Amino acid sequence: MRVLVVQNYPDTGLGQIGVALREAGAEIDLRRADLGEPVPASAPAHDALVVLGGGQNALDDEGSPWFPDLLALMRDFADGGRAVLGICLGSQLLARAYGAENLVGAAKEFGWQEVSLTAAGAADPVLAAAPACFRIFQWHDDTFSLPRGATRLAGNAVAENQAFRIGRAAYGVQFHFEADTGLVRDWNAAFAGELAERHPDWPARFEDEASRHGAGADAAGLSLARAWVAVIGARTASAA
Repeated sequence: MRVLVVQNYPDTGLGQIGVALREAGAEIDLRRADLGEPVPASAPAHDALVVLGGGQNALDDEGSPWFPDLLALMRDFADGGRAVLGICLGSQLLARAYGAENLVGAAKEFGWQEVSLTAAGAADPVLAAAPACFRIFQWHDDTFSLPRGATRLAGNAVAENQAFRIGRAAYGVQFHFEADTGLVRDWNAAFAGELAERHPDWPARFEDEASRHGAGADAAGLSLARAWVAVIGARTASAA
């Protein structure tokens, strides 16, 4: 199992998705687009694609000139039935790749927030791994309309489209299920300046919120990561 990972921003990473991929013995091919590594036009030898989050918005082609190539790559994987996972910014890019409207600044959300599955989500092979209603870490300003033909899998009061699926296994997930409590703690240090400006009370309340919500969110996130990796394995096993 070979998985291509595109990183769009410093100090982001696979988190619990990496745990699930390593458990499955996957080969991870990381491309640091944010450092100028090129996004390939195609990747026929890879079984799945992960597109990570970032501080930019999904329309920022000027600041992130690799975005158009990344949109095409996401479509190539998804249209071919290969697994795709877009997280936060990655979900916004997947929505854009399939003609949805990106709504910049329309859905500001931060911290461990509640998300609910739709009926389709409760029956989905990936989202069904989470409880019907659960808390998970969020950090975004933007949202998007649901792409035409996509299946809406989860939402909340801030962002109606928290998760969706296109085709067999192309998933856009707005919330950071890869971010367990340890990764969030790392982000506290890595993004201290931004947090001080935008969420100055976060350091004072982090430990209390982590103690109340972290364990449940970590468990839900790892279950989702393992379920998505299983979707990759299902296709590669049938192809063999």
